[in-house]
Amino acid sequence: MYIKVKAHAGAKKSLLAQKSQDSYEIWVKPQAERGMANEAIRAMLAAHLGIAPQKLRLIKGAKSPSKIFEIV
Repeated sequence: MYIKVKAHAGAKKSLLAQKSQDSYEIWVKPQAERGMANEAIRAMLAAHLGIAPQKLRLIKGAKSPSKIFEIV
């Protein structure tokens, strides 16, 4: 299953908004450097879905605000 994410790094507070069944908009506090924002997004998404963060794999958008994660 693929999950589309619109990411906003460097936000004042962390927030997750579900747009549709497989689409989310996520705001995280860490800046988009050294993969810190990607890890925070992955952790928030995994907690929301009730799975381990290791089960989510970033397959597209490592350096872009539009990301696609795969549940493995």
